[in-house]
Amino acid sequence: MTVERIFDELGHFKRFQACLYFAAVFQATACGIHYLASVFLIQTPNFVCSVPGNITDVLYGNITAFRLEDILPVFKSRSGPLVVRTALGEQWELSRCHCALRINPKDFTYEFSGNKTVEACGGNFVFDHTEVYQSIVMDWDLVCDREWLSKLCQPTFMLGVLIGALLFGDIADRVGRVKILMFTSLCQFGLGVSVAFSGNYYLFLVLRFLLAMVSSGYLVVVFVYVTEFTGNKVRTWTSMHVHAAFAVGIMVVALTGYLVRVWWIYQIILSICTSPFLLFCWKFPETPFYLMAKGRYQETQSLLDTIARFNGLDCRLKAEELLEPEKTENGRALLTQEAEGCPSQPEKKLSILDLFGSWRMAGRTCTVWAIWFIGSLGYYVFSLGSVNLGGNQYVNLFLAGAVEIPSYLVGCFAMDRIGRKKTCAPALLLAGVACITIIVVPADIEALAIALSMIGKFAVAIAFGLIYLYTCELYPTIIRSLAVGSGSMMCRVGSVVAPFCVYLADIWIYLPQLIVGILAFIIGVLTLLLPETLGEPLTTTLEEAEALGRKPSKKNTALCNKDAEDGLELNQRGAKA
Repeated sequence: MTVERIFDELGHFKRFQACLYFAAVFQATACGIHYLASVFLIQTPNFVCSVPGNITDVLYGNITAFRLEDILPVFKSRSGPLVVRTALGEQWELSRCHCALRINPKDFTYEFSGNKTVEACGGNFVFDHTEVYQSIVMDWDLVCDREWLSKLCQPTFMLGVLIGALLFGDIADRVGRVKILMFTSLCQFGLGVSVAFSGNYYLFLVLRFLLAMVSSGYLVVVFVYVTEFTGNKVRTWTSMHVHAAFAVGIMVVALTGYLVRVWWIYQIILSICTSPFLLFCWKFPETPFYLMAKGRYQETQSLLDTIARFNGLDCRLKAEELLEPEKTENGRALLTQEAEGCPSQPEKKLSILDLFGSWRMAGRTCTVWAIWFIGSLGYYVFSLGSVNLGGNQYVNLFLAGAVEIPSYLVGCFAMDRIGRKKTCAPALLLAGVACITIIVVPADIEALAIALSMIGKFAVAIAFGLIYLYTCELYPTIIRSLAVGSGSMMCRVGSVVAPFCVYLADIWIYLPQLIVGILAFIIGVLTLLLPETLGEPLTTTLEEAEALGRKPSKKNTALCNKDAEDGLELNQRGAKA
């Protein structure tokens, strides 16, 4: 693909590309922020039923106090109720969803064998404000028979992510990457702030759903955008470190959650963190790959001139020179036609079915989708399991984001040395082994279980991080955003399934890890069947993409002209650099 000549002539990652890259990645932190914000938005603290009258004494086992708030931080609902006495002399046994009035008690003791009148809380609760001062659970009493409403928030958000990934990925291939980046960035800010002012649960749910769609849309398209603006010498690092920005967003959530304990203030602060991006995103240019694929050669030439001027170079490259040799004459004709204002030929409409255009492409798509699925499933199973690590929840979440950054560094190094396929497959196999090994760890060796959990998260993050770039390189320009969008859709299916997978621990505590381990191992083996893309130029047509990984025949090799040999030599030098 001769469009890659742009980077050899004008630089793989010079001043122009660097400015675009860091600006686009800065906004990507907002995606990590909104994806994980619900951790503290819907947090359910300790709580018990409230009773009429003023409480004068509280008993919980051998612990005594004069206020419920002093006991709630150590209260565990499964170890027995709280016993309180009111100023009127009534004695109540308080649990999370029920309260019992003791009938004619003689003494104020924790144990009581007499008659009780049990009743529901009736929507009156006392919450522990030690960790969270105000959350939507407290504001709208999303506990007991309304607990399912709070648990519905994250699956609904992930459903929005799923729809947004497919929708915006497809639209970006039709109307361009830049328009989607600007639209989704603006909506992230507007919807993020609007969530803070949602007056009721159902409006909150709808706004979060829309926020999920645009956040997912930005994340999908920004990977394609940075891939199409950077050369193959740095493409591994630039695409992988978009994930590092996502991990930074997770750490921002942990830090903000620690400092701000009121959910609507917390939501506003998170939403305005990346608002400066809106000041300059409208200056972003369209990618040269998209412009060339759509036949907009005059705009391509203008972009080439801008890149050269910004990088301090002389632009001797012409747009028609970026076409395949046999298409150059047609390219010059199209330039003339475009200059005269003549309409170009209608474009062929593409759909998700083009990902399955042949048996070879169908097998590739199924394997890629499986990697997206297990990457997300494993990621969230490990993440949800991290709440059992103990200690400070804010520190735990911060570390959950921080552990991803070294994984991306290791992944980048391995991808450029041994290839995409040989990095992804071992990472999935390692995640599978870690999952299976956790099963045999004795329950009293907590440190080893934590270490294996971090190894599993580390390995899954490598596979999860590189699949974006790998997908971009496996598919041609005309369906690249659609491929990444559909893959991200499968990723969100995994994230929706993950909570239900964790619920299987009620059947057997290690069943979630066993499921992830088996799937990761199988998909890791299937990954070995994919073609290697290290050092290969991005493809433009379906035919070029399908030919990836095929060894050229002797006859075809003999027919290769001097230009093809020079191009191959150039790509090999780029891969070694």
